[in-house]
Formats: sequence, structure tokens, C-alpha cells
Amino acid sequence: MADRPIRVLIAKPGLDGHDRGAKVVARALRDAGMEVIYTGIRQTPEMIAEAALQEDVDVVGLSILSGAHLDLFPRVVDLLRQKGLDDALLVCGGIIPDEDMPALRRMGFAGVFGPGTFTQDVAKFIREEVARKRGAAAQ
Repeated sequence: MADRPIRVLIAKPGLDGHDRGAKVVARALRDAGMEVIYTGIRQTPEMIAEAALQEDVDVVGLSILSGAHLDLFPRVVDLLRQKGLDDALLVCGGIIPDEDMPALRRMGFAGVFGPGTFTQDVAKFIREEVARKRGAAAQ
């Protein structure tokens, strides 16, 4: 398992139709050697959780610009847990106010990335966190 590429699902929940940032991150992660599944815009929490299950991903990344993250993200997290995907690394990004970041971390998002985050920093964070999880699972 440690030898297989990191599989990342990038999803845009809700009615947000702007996906340039998500596509930039998806391409950067792919260029960093990860397998990236991009679900496209206007995904429901149910669609995201099902795609994560079907694609057997290590990471679920949610991108949002609409401000609905505190409404949509908890539903995605609940559905992932219901499907037994408790071990997936959760990351998110987009337009997320600083005051919402603690709530997202309590929900289980290990990485919360705002505008201006360097894509290589996102890739490094994911690589390190997945390696840590895989190392813990091997013990």
C-alpha cells in the first residue's frame, strides 16, 4: 500500500460554479505524482461521498467559494464516515474566513488552505500526512 500513488478526490460541493482554483490544485497534485479524480462542479455531498468510496481515495479535498462550507462540509464528512471512510485525509480550500477554520478542523479537516496558498505546499502537506497515516497503519 505504501508504494501505490496517493489517490486524491477533488470536489466542488454545492452550487458554486467557479472551479479554476480546484483545477489548478488538481493539476499541481497530478504533477506531484498523485492520482487525482476531479468530480466537477455542483456536486452533492452524496455524490462526493460515493465517488470517494468508489475511487478508493486516500484524500478528499473540497473546494468552495460560495460561503456554504459550514452547511455542506459537515454533511460530506458525515456521509464519508457512514461509508467507512474515516481514514481518508480531509483537506479543503477556497474562500474560507479565518474565524471558520477552527470549526473545520474540529470537523476533521487536517488542512485548510486559503487563497494564495502555494500548490507545492498543498502537495507537501498531503504527501506528509498520507505517509504518516500509512506508517501508523503499518504498525
